[in-house]
Amino acid sequence: MADYPQEILERAKKIRLLLLDVDGVLTDGRLYFGSREELFKVFHVRDGHGIKMVQQGGLEVAILSGRRSDAAFLRAKELGVNRYYEGLRDKVAVCQELCTALNLRGEEVAAVGDELVDLPLFRRVGLAVAVCDAPLEVQAQAHWVTKVRGGEGAVREVCDLLLKAQGKWETWL
Repeated sequence: MADYPQEILERAKKIRLLLLDVDGVLTDGRLYFGSREELFKVFHVRDGHGIKMVQQGGLEVAILSGRRSDAAFLRAKELGVNRYYEGLRDKVAVCQELCTALNLRGEEVAAVGDELVDLPLFRRVGLAVAVCDAPLEVQAQAHWVTKVRGGEGAVREVCDLLLKAQGKWETWL
């Protein structure tokens, strides 16, 4: 586990809830519109597999998005992510509600984001992760930055970190 700084491993060991943004994290951030509505989004299969792996490893996963999207809702459903929130203006409030419902402390929550609107959430969680193509201001306030861009396997990278830090990686080998 020499790939990860010790501080990040210590933070990742405590995580019980993974919060994911959609646009720019689970997707590459591009929006595809037709003449009447958003037509589709592209999701990386490795991110989906990583989500399934951490779920099987006992972690809760929630998707928090500022936008409404049928495609993202269907992807969450397909992955068995029952905690799906869209059209959010305040992700911190949802995080607090989830912590109360799941009896968790902020240090037991990881959040993956890509934009300035994610910074208030970053300040309240135990492990704040920015995708590597996030603005520099976002990267600077993250505890850890992925090596892979949003929508290209960044979520899988975070899932791998969590599983390795918690001693659950070998299950998959």
